[in-house]
Amino acid sequence: MALLLLGAVGCKSQYNALQNSTDVNVKYNGAMKYFNAGKYKKAADLFESLVVYVSGLPMEDTVQYYWGLSNYKYKDFVTAEGNFSRFLSTFPQSPFADKARFYRLDCLFRQTDRYELDQTPTYKCTAEIKQYLTEYPNSEYRGDCMAMLKEMANRLDKKAFENAKLYYRMEDYLASRVAFKNILKDNSDNIYREDILFYIAMSSFKYAQLSVPAKQKERYLTFIDDYLNFVGEVSQSPYRKELDVAYAKAQKALGRYTGSDELVNAKEKTFERERNTALKLDEKARKAEEKAAYQKEKEKRKAERAVKKEAAKQLRQEAKQERQAAKKAEAEAKAAEGSASTKSN
Repeated sequence: MALLLLGAVGCKSQYNALQNSTDVNVKYNGAMKYFNAGKYKKAADLFESLVVYVSGLPMEDTVQYYWGLSNYKYKDFVTAEGNFSRFLSTFPQSPFADKARFYRLDCLFRQTDRYELDQTPTYKCTAEIKQYLTEYPNSEYRGDCMAMLKEMANRLDKKAFENAKLYYRMEDYLASRVAFKNILKDNSDNIYREDILFYIAMSSFKYAQLSVPAKQKERYLTFIDDYLNFVGEVSQSPYRKELDVAYAKAQKALGRYTGSDELVNAKEKTFERERNTALKLDEKARKAEEKAAYQKEKEKRKAERAVKKEAAKQLRQEAKQERQAAKKAEAEAKAAEGSASTKSN
């Protein structure tokens, strides 16, 4: 126990000594040692304390970058985003700039919230990523950025859908239909398009059912338009049986129905379990497909980075060999010159 305490005190004393040190190299090496050991909070504090000492020195951009990266690894994304923003405004041409741009975007992405909460950070992050992809269309992080954009777009789609669905649950069917139609007006590619078309049709049907007799005909005709719009776009759907029953009831109310009473008298709950089961299976399949696609893209990016890393390593080795050859040639030339000078004497 005593040995453990002494070890802890020793580590603490070493860290405090580095914090108080004014030797740039000692402090920098200590910060990198903590960073490589995964002690990112201590590394971040040391890099932060280094900033004032390295101002104007060649290593300034390295210190600033690793300060941000340490906070990022420590999962302090708010502080890290600020670090990377300042770094990019000060060192836009640094060798670390491209990575810093991506890490900053990732920090913004990790600050976004689930769909139930305010989506202002999501809109901000989306705009920043789109601007980044416009300026750097061939970035090695393009795949990561596209994945983030897709996740945020899906989240916004989910929020819009759930907000509109609230009116339906409250049985305010006129407001529900308007809200769902506005979703498709703003974004016709909403991932819940099939569900939205269903709720548009069911909202108009239920609104017609609850209307006074004088206005029912017009409103049932509105539902029939919505129904035909749905079946024209989605031929096979878990919602189809439920809509077919509603359509039969609307036709009977209009005096046009010629089918059996069995369909007209069917209850909505008859289809709810069947529909919900089918929707859950569809959602599970969609998520599995998205996960597989993301994993495939991730592996592809990993392979591309490995190739680039290997190419960079090869270039470094070739450069090193060239330097060694140049030094050897220079040494041989000097030796030859010295030998010639000795002979002449």
